[in-house]
Amino acid sequence: MIKDKLKGKTMTDQLATLTTDEDVSIITLDDGKANVFSTQMSETLNSLLDQVPEDKGSLLITGKPGLFSAGFDLKTISGGDPKAAVEMTTAGFRLLSRVYSFPRPVIAASSGHAIALGAFLLCCADYRIGAKGNFIVQANETRNGMSIPTPILEISKSRILKNHWYRAILNAEAYSISDSIDAGYLDEVVDPEDLISKSLEVAKDLATLSHPHYKLTKDLDQKEILSRINSSIDEMANAS
Repeated sequence: MIKDKLKGKTMTDQLATLTTDEDVSIITLDDGKANVFSTQMSETLNSLLDQVPEDKGSLLITGKPGLFSAGFDLKTISGGDPKAAVEMTTAGFRLLSRVYSFPRPVIAASSGHAIALGAFLLCCADYRIGAKGNFIVQANETRNGMSIPTPILEISKSRILKNHWYRAILNAEAYSISDSIDAGYLDEVVDPEDLISKSLEVAKDLATLSHPHYKLTKDLDQKEILSRINSSIDEMANAS
């Protein structure tokens, strides 16, 4: 039922939507283009996250067919307004921190390409499923003349396997969907027509994990990493 709804829904008039299936909250990104993380997209997702229960259930994040997310809005970064660029990137990093530390299980259903911040959003999830196809997952910052700041360095180190980290992050290697499992971007790959049903199956199972024990364990695991992430974000915001 949810799969049919997601296929049939047009979302060009809104950047993302929130639906539910039993105890699973489903956020679908679809800005009608590349699912870029503009300031408005981050604000929209934060608003939707405010409506997701933090004491029960799970969260599933997906994109539109063929594209999970292409990362930050490059037009804003190169648009000649440094304040707007800092505002956008800071909002994006705060959103990643929130998803990474979300008190209930987060499942990412990667519906296609996951580039730059899209790849790091995958790294924020607790379980990641990708759709088979001619898609790539790539942290392409160093190939585009950009350095990778502390927040996403820390997130990537907690997910990307050590023997792939230099290739994936410093060398900006593009991984096929099938190779993304070995790198640590994804946990599982399924046929595109099975992506939502399989993701919901996993999400419904993880939704049964006990509260508050799941949150307490996650907090203990992430405490030091989150301290470095959030301190760096505050420094960036204050410097602007």
